Amino acid sequence: SRPQKVCLCPFLPVHPLKVSTCLYIIQHPAEESRVLRTVPLLAACLPSDKCKILVGRRFNEDRYPELATVCRNPSTLILYPGAEATNLEEVAVMSSSPSVMIIIDGTWSQAKDIFYKNSLFRLPKQVQLKPSISSQYVIRTQPTNTCLSTLECAAVALSIMEKNKSIQETILHPLQALCSFQLQHGAQIHHSKEHLLKNGLYDKPMPKNKRKLRRMELLVNNIKI
Repeated sequence: SRPQKVCLCPFLPVHPLKVSTCLYIIQHPAEESRVLRTVPLLAACLPSDKCKILVGRRFNEDRYPELATVCRNPSTLILYPGAEATNLEEVAVMSSSPSVMIIIDGTWSQAKDIFYKNSLFRLPKQVQLKPSISSQYVIRTQPTNTCLSTLECAAVALSIMEKNKSIQETILHPLQALCSFQLQHGAQIHHSKEHLLKNGLYDKPMPKNKRKLRRMELLVNNIKI
């Protein structure tokens, strides 16, 4: 769906990747209208039955019976960092059967709203990724240096679950091409909000909301939010 000279098809795998893990992407409606979103690239790398996208803010058992069944399955994981989350590497070592992983797609505030206001998403085992890589999605501002886009989260998670590092490289390839094309055509590299605040480069008005201001203070002081 892009002009020929910036087409990303040559950077996608020739055939969808063979994976046993099924992803459920819970996408906030606002993400649908974003031009440079990453979920379409992720979906293009995987078989259609291994990457299912559900758009919405509220998910209950009556409207989403399949999702409810998935959330109650003992092998289902939800990727959402926090005090209750286990590092995915530890879970993957103990897991031998194919798993289902739920990933929330949206800004951090949108993801938090979806996670805490839908009781279904507290049923699966909560997992998180170790902050070992920096985001390559440099055309969009992230809150911190270790925050990843949905595609990057999925790439790292699948490589861990499938015990295959090449999966991560394959899925990241179209994202790298996307960022390269955008930078060639006038886009600017976006440093994280954490980087801008720590280096005195944040040029937007500071928020008046005390909660948001406190979050910025935590970023500057390198305290995990």
